[in-house]
Amino acid sequence: MRVIEITERNLWNEALLKLPYNHVLQSYEWGQFKSQYGWKPLRLLFEEDGSVRAAASVLRRKFPHLPLCIMYVPKGPALDYGDDELLRHVLATLEDVARRHHAIFIKIDPDVCLEDPSHPAAQVITALESRGWQLSSEQIQFRNTILIDLTREEDELLMAMKSKTRYNVRLAERRGVEVRLGALADLPLFYEMYVETSSRDEFIIRPFVYYRHAWQAFVEANLAHLFIAEYEDQPLAGLILFRFGNKVWYMYGASRDLHRNLMPNHLLQWEAMRWAKAQGCTVYDMWGAPDVLDESDPMWGVYRFKEGLGGQFVRHIGAYDYPVSRLLYQFYTVTVPHYLEMLRKKSRKTKKVDRTE
Repeated sequence: MRVIEITERNLWNEALLKLPYNHVLQSYEWGQFKSQYGWKPLRLLFEEDGSVRAAASVLRRKFPHLPLCIMYVPKGPALDYGDDELLRHVLATLEDVARRHHAIFIKIDPDVCLEDPSHPAAQVITALESRGWQLSSEQIQFRNTILIDLTREEDELLMAMKSKTRYNVRLAERRGVEVRLGALADLPLFYEMYVETSSRDEFIIRPFVYYRHAWQAFVEANLAHLFIAEYEDQPLAGLILFRFGNKVWYMYGASRDLHRNLMPNHLLQWEAMRWAKAQGCTVYDMWGAPDVLDESDPMWGVYRFKEGLGGQFVRHIGAYDYPVSRLLYQFYTVTVPHYLEMLRKKSRKTKKVDRTE
């Protein structure tokens, strides 16, 4: 089997689409986007007898003034995880790549389902651990998600929803909420709603320029689509679907406090699902679910909303790291975080004293 480095967009994306476990975060566009923020993509294609067997878009981030880096294969690599020999060959190649680039470690987090009987997760985990890979303490992406099967008819999709969710979809329709496809010119509007959402739900977001780079590149490549729910020409909510192959991901959602009683988010999701189904997509990934299904989890409210749409809760094996240097890996993942937390606590204590004085 030969390993080829690919630099041409169409060649990479077309090859990736032929593989199981392909993902939009392994696309050429995602690597280009992350290259604007300190990561350098290395796209490796595994071929045998003229057939593509696997692909890995490896992101590399160097440390300033040091001959060291960290490496990450977001939601990859893409391959048949039921082929144990192929998996071990790909892992060996990634390990070698990490050593050659003087990486402290390399991280992977493929969407291998813990409960998928056709590709037993136990075999994958055994293959990883036997080669020195370990479950990562830093899970970059959501480990779990909710998937909606779009191969069903629309009536079946509606009936699979919780009765309250289905009622809210129809309520929004009756009250005059409408959903339209957005354009590039709507991205600032969506970000305004995103800011309002982050303030209300108390989560941190990045500046607009970061999201503009991501959203615009994918919209222009026809890999992302913006949907906006409106009432009497007033925008109430929006979402962005990322699409790659026959799968879509609901990665970004935003809503205003205005007219929340009209349930625009429920109709917005339903129309996005209908659109994805009409485009030939078979899976709608809700992108994120709690680590533990418990009301104390901070994502519980979001989970209840997503669950109401009729999806299936899916657990993945999570991210695994291969430490090239055990000592440096310990320093990077344990010592440095503890030191930074100590500084944060000291800073908080100092600020408290200053305010008192």
